[in-house]
Amino acid sequence: MEKIEKEIVVNNIHGLHARPAALFVQLANRYDSTIKIEKDKEIVDAKSIIAILSLGINKGTKIKLIIEGSDANQAWEDLKRFLEKENV
Repeated sequence: MEKIEKEIVVNNIHGLHARPAALFVQLANRYDSTIKIEKDKEIVDAKSIIAILSLGINKGTKIKLIIEGSDANQAWEDLKRFLEKENV
């Protein structure tokens, strides 16, 4: 079982609010791995839109993705690509 813990800066102009958060959750739910987001020492389930919205992630916010499971590498690559886009 693979485990990835990496920090990334959210580049989307809207951060992870409303629509981008919903799209992020849809993408995260494609994977069997458990996916969590850590911001300011608070860790939430990245497959829950309510949990993500509770973090208040804006453009330029540094977060850590914690991904554990058999498809962790592919999940990291896809989620990283999503978070690095300026406009979703």
